[in-house]
Amino acid sequence: MKHFLSRENAEVLAQLAWSNVLLAFDFDGTLAPIVSERDRAEMRRRTAQLLARLCTFYPCAIISGRSQDDVSARLNGVSVKYVVGNHGLEPGEGLAEFEQKIGQARGILEKSLVAWTGVDIEDKRYSLAIHYRRSREKRLTREAIHNAVSALPMPMRTVPGKLVVNVIPERAPNKGDALVELRKIEKADTALYVGDDVTDEDVFELDQPGRLLAVRVGESRTSGAAYFLRDQNEIDELLSRLVALGERRLTR
Repeated sequence: MKHFLSRENAEVLAQLAWSNVLLAFDFDGTLAPIVSERDRAEMRRRTAQLLARLCTFYPCAIISGRSQDDVSARLNGVSVKYVVGNHGLEPGEGLAEFEQKIGQARGILEKSLVAWTGVDIEDKRYSLAIHYRRSREKRLTREAIHNAVSALPMPMRTVPGKLVVNVIPERAPNKGDALVELRKIEKADTALYVGDDVTDEDVFELDQPGRLLAVRVGESRTSGAAYFLRDQNEIDELLSRLVALGERRLTR
């Protein structure tokens, strides 16, 4: 992986900014710092200001694991053109079917995991997030969660996160599907996507050279992303550079 903000990659960023590009970001861990209490997640004021300015130059999207309503409420009034929730499936087709399956799965999982302290099942209507941050036996609890999901009568896909197991209907679209669809809608030649978690690998692993530039928050040897930011704080520097390039493009 290459550090995206290094001097050597300045031209890569400049070419991207001058292209017909869609800019897309995850929320938690990318636009907003990771926090111990998920309900307190929010962007720094500077990040929100930069994002608002960026949206005046480029079509921007947020593709989050949170529900669409949840992440929209955390944008501090920033007018982002596209907000996609539930790991890429909201909004979209088949939501009634996904909602029914998730409702059934939640009831079963609540019974299966009732004995495991520190487990919190977050119902996002079309997917579940089973948090185990408060568990004292995290490895055993994680195994219990996976075993409980595997025993469900309806097929589900699990995606690990930071002390969370995401449970998603098997046939539901993912973040990669959502990004490709948005790029088609925008008729964009290229897309930039910045994310930090395992669910973002559905984007990073897309085989679309020349059409997708993938940036991971935090360097990782196992990630499909070609570039990285050192930490979440660097998102402000990235947004700032994109804003500056957008301003130059507007004046020419």
